[in-house]
Amino acid sequence: MVMKALVVGGGGREHAIAAALARNPETQVFSVMAKKNPGISKLAKKILLSKETDTEKIVRFARECGTDYAFIGPEAPLEAGVVDALEAAGIPSVGPSRAAARIETDKAFCRELVHKYRIPGCPEYRVFHHADDAAAFIADHDGDLVVKPIGLTGGKGVRIMGEQVDRKGAIAYVRSLGGNTVIEERLLGEEFTLQAFVDGNCLVPMPLVQDHKRAFEGDSGPNTGGMGSYSMPDHRMPFVTADDYEKALGIMAETVSAMAHEGYPYKGILYGQFMNTATGPKVIEYNARFGDPEAMNVLSLLTSDLGEIACGIATGRLSAVTVGFDEKATVCKYLVPEGYPDNPVSGSPVTIGDHTGALLYFANIEERNGNLVSLTSRTLAFVGIGDTLEEAEKHAESAAAAVSGKVRYRRDIGTRKLLESRITHMKELR
Repeated sequence: MVMKALVVGGGGREHAIAAALARNPETQVFSVMAKKNPGISKLAKKILLSKETDTEKIVRFARECGTDYAFIGPEAPLEAGVVDALEAAGIPSVGPSRAAARIETDKAFCRELVHKYRIPGCPEYRVFHHADDAAAFIADHDGDLVVKPIGLTGGKGVRIMGEQVDRKGAIAYVRSLGGNTVIEERLLGEEFTLQAFVDGNCLVPMPLVQDHKRAFEGDSGPNTGGMGSYSMPDHRMPFVTADDYEKALGIMAETVSAMAHEGYPYKGILYGQFMNTATGPKVIEYNARFGDPEAMNVLSLLTSDLGEIACGIATGRLSAVTVGFDEKATVCKYLVPEGYPDNPVSGSPVTIGDHTGALLYFANIEERNGNLVSLTSRTLAFVGIGDTLEEAEKHAESAAAAVSGKVRYRRDIGTRKLLESRITHMKELR
């Protein structure tokens, strides 16, 4: 039976979603994206170039295509209520309602929910709506803090005292935000990402991934949307104990339960970003969708039919679906324009070389007259897969090094040296 799936979004994450869906020859992919992603375009039966937050156009296109279900990639359409509009039109969707998506789009809502239900793993925090109050709190606080805008920032809005700003800089930053901030204790440890399929009740975890936000090698420079990521063959991390993992998974399960109790049942992809501290995992943030690049790691390993999983999520019958992943390592390396993230060079020709052994996912790149041209954000990514981390990194590195053009990437992502530094750091904390 042919199933028609609509994928909303046009980045590397959405290319990975579309590619995973298209592995089933009986799934037809349709796409709504703001810019024409060359990879998604080749997979899709029909595309609509439109703002991904234009709910009316998306619903109309979905109806015209006879869509059986929709899979929402980015956060902006979720905040715009595209899931609510699609489901009102009788089209089930993989993604939370606008109200449930606040777990990501409203950081104050997220913290207050976790606090109300006494869910473990919540750092000390304060919510402010006036700049003078936030500035006074920072000035009077002895330790380092983390300043987060309440709304969406594309992963680039956080400022950490002791790393990116000093006390004076933190005060200036909250004033620039108009005071609408969540201010939290600074957590020390190692980050990891746990993503899960959720149908409102049942939660099915995916392999752990570690992302690298900083722009340059050695975890230096400004934050980005993510320069790359890796996962291990056993689907865990060597600096995350079995007890840490169970605690993190339990925190996410309790959060899903709390959302249901509040009247906002959560279904879709729940992304938990954790800091593994000396006393266990704490929640840095939740995202209401797949991470980018983390989606590319886990979906490249998925052995089950993503379409069947999507239907299980949309209909509340996920528990009846078998979900499996290859027991292999992955390394994802993103190529970005020179000057990224502050002053990216766009319009530069990009030539892809031999990438045997690595999967290619297109992101912010266009095809013009048969040639690939970079834009202003992350360009494309390679995912290497192997029986070991070293093998996966070798495949990703070889493919990335074969690309020519005004682009760059982090060579250290997925290397044993970088992983060992994480393990050592965790041992020092414990």
